[in-house]
Amino acid sequence: MFLTRVFGRTLFAAARSEASAAGAAAASFSTASKHNPLEEFFDTTRSPDDEKPVVYGRSWKAPELRLKSWDDLNKLWYVLLKEENMLMTQCQMLHAQNLRFLNPERIPKVRKSMCRIKQVLTERATAEADPRRSAEMKRMINAL
Repeated sequence: MFLTRVFGRTLFAAARSEASAAGAAAASFSTASKHNPLEEFFDTTRSPDDEKPVVYGRSWKAPELRLKSWDDLNKLWYVLLKEENMLMTQCQMLHAQNLRFLNPERIPKVRKSMCRIKQVLTERATAEADPRRSAEMKRMINAL
């Protein structure tokens, strides 16, 4: 637990220092905005001291997902995966600091959505005919 606390703080501090060093270097060469990929694992838009609770959305329903294309479902899967990783990272860091995780109901919503995407893709896979199976069935029918 001590290692997690120290490692988490060190990792976050290192990410910030790398971002500031990279930002300074980028600012000298161009005016592009600085972006540290490690910051995606932390919810920086909200501080734990906020009094007003934030209400987050619901999970995706299967009928809504059935209307989406395969590419949209693939993109949504990775968005949900990033969200789950961010929430789990935040949960572990707060647990290591003996702090309470705000809005723990977000994790089941994300997991439900991911399970429903799998369900929709499985339904699609079983609904469309596999050309290999249909060829085997034709051979079996012709053999009879």
